[in-house]
Amino acid sequence: MDKLPVIQGFPPLVAEGARVLILGSMPGEASIRAQAYYAHPRNTFWPIMAKFFDFDLALPYAQRVAALQARGVAVWDVLQACQRQGSLDTAISLTSEVPNDFERFFIRYPHIDHVFCNGEKAWKSFRRHVLKPLALESLHCQRLPSTSPAHASLSFQEKLAAWQVVADTLSKQS
Repeated sequence: MDKLPVIQGFPPLVAEGARVLILGSMPGEASIRAQAYYAHPRNTFWPIMAKFFDFDLALPYAQRVAALQARGVAVWDVLQACQRQGSLDTAISLTSEVPNDFERFFIRYPHIDHVFCNGEKAWKSFRRHVLKPLALESLHCQRLPSTSPAHASLSFQEKLAAWQVVADTLSKQS
């Protein structure tokens, strides 16, 4: 069998004062090509965020990112690198997972007290590589349904309802 390609993640989208961190597992092929988080046209991440934070989904990527940052939302992935063929989380080689440096990240951004994992793989990897080793008891962590088009068992409205907790958390903190 051929060796799986090594995939590299992106830097975090984060600004001073961020209060919520949304974590994926690793960018998919469409995101890697676009060099943008959640770039697959059927991924519901940006449509959900646009509804919560009242910005135009047609805005250029940099302006959508700025809209999230202005509301205290940071975006990153659990993994800095891994081996994977294709885009599916299930194709990630477990033994190849290299987590991002969350110890340094949480020191740099101390106001983040809520982490929302975008899907099961992000949740499992975050618990395995970050929560247990760093013993982050004060951090509120929650798994949300994946916004990926591969997670088609939920409708957009069902995903929107589940993700409402992100907007609710920020409105309580304001």
